[in-house]
Amino acid sequence: MAVTKGNGSTIYIGGQNAITKDLEIIGKGNIALQTEYILKNIEVALKSVHAGLDDLFKLTIYIVQGQDVRKGFEGAQGFLKKLKNPPVISGIVVAGLANPDYLVEIEAVAFKKDK
Repeated sequence: MAVTKGNGSTIYIGGQNAITKDLEIIGKGNIALQTEYILKNIEVALKSVHAGLDDLFKLTIYIVQGQDVRKGFEGAQGFLKKLKNPPVISGIVVAGLANPDYLVEIEAVAFKKDK
């Protein structure tokens, strides 16, 4: 469970895939690399609105059926080590994503308190 209180802004980051700004897919066939890249993108998105990892409170992870969840978790280790308070995480197995090369997609929600 996660609770937000006080004045501030809720930040919703839509489903992120392992894709560069030039539409290149990172880590084709490798869920660990895709997970790592997606989480870096989420960190960049948070910074773009002056929020940080400590503001993150919810991740929803969509994993393509048949993928090794443990390998995806390995790709998340560097990201998770940066967190003081891990967010609430939901993992959902899906039949597929928008592109057959996408193995995982992650949505994030953060709350940035007003100063």
